[in-house]
Amino acid sequence: MFWPKILFFLLIIFCLSPYGSPPLALGLGLVLALTIGNPFPQLQGRPARLLLQGSVVFLGFGMNLEAVVNAGKNGIVFTIVTIFGTLLLGYFVGKALSVSPKTSALISSGTAICGGSAIAAVAPVIGADNEEISVSLGTVFILNSVALITFPIIGHGFDLSETQFGIWSAVAIHDTSSVVGAAQAYSPEALNVATTLKLARALWIAPVAFLFLYLYKTGNEAEGNKITIPWFILLFLAACTARTFAPTWIYPSVFDSLVNIAKAGMTVTLFLIGAGLSRQMLRKVGFRPLTQGVILWIAISVASLAAVLGLS
Repeated sequence: MFWPKILFFLLIIFCLSPYGSPPLALGLGLVLALTIGNPFPQLQGRPARLLLQGSVVFLGFGMNLEAVVNAGKNGIVFTIVTIFGTLLLGYFVGKALSVSPKTSALISSGTAICGGSAIAAVAPVIGADNEEISVSLGTVFILNSVALITFPIIGHGFDLSETQFGIWSAVAIHDTSSVVGAAQAYSPEALNVATTLKLARALWIAPVAFLFLYLYKTGNEAEGNKITIPWFILLFLAACTARTFAPTWIYPSVFDSLVNIAKAGMTVTLFLIGAGLSRQMLRKVGFRPLTQGVILWIAISVASLAAVLGLS
């Protein structure tokens, strides 16, 4: 049947129209997955990840390098406290719920840093199997979906400023795609703040992966495995540099067009993420891992919200 494939592309076109939005894209993708199924499952994984990373790089063409550096520098203490505090809490919560140690580690690292990217980096280091990776990714993706829709509503409810919401979403939402989607729905300034701070947190993937490599060094699982480093962040910084120091003969409209392409790419990414949340994935997650994910997510969301409210 060709009509599911036609519908797939029609929904993407609608999401990119003036009537679409990042939360709607995720929702339509999810509805598609839970009704007729995803007709292009091969677009999950690497294709969706490359689209996400490319979109992040293009977002850099709309940001000032000095502001990006200052955001990362000023939030360094907050970043360290929230990342390692989440990892520590995740260890005890996972133990209390009798979640598999490796699944618990993946959920904790995904919550602490940047969702699927952190899980993909830590999984080979600790020797996690496909089942543990799938459960962890499913947990994170489910909570991402909820956050993308609820965070802008909560932000407006607490009357958060653009900067406050950007900081909060970057800390408390797992994946970069959902952070960008929620912040984009809130305001342009929130988008800039959220993207910058989230990518600064993503740089901690490598140190955290090395930490788990040390913790699991007694086993043979991690031998010969490489640690994934988010190199696309360097391209993002290069894009910020290009925008900041570009010669005057380059029209700002050129950079603005690249940013619009990035936003469209993020919207399509969220649609693909929603389309990947199949019933099989939802069933596979299980009660205990999902409970751990929810507890960690609520803890970091409430703590970071209290922190940003203290900035007012």
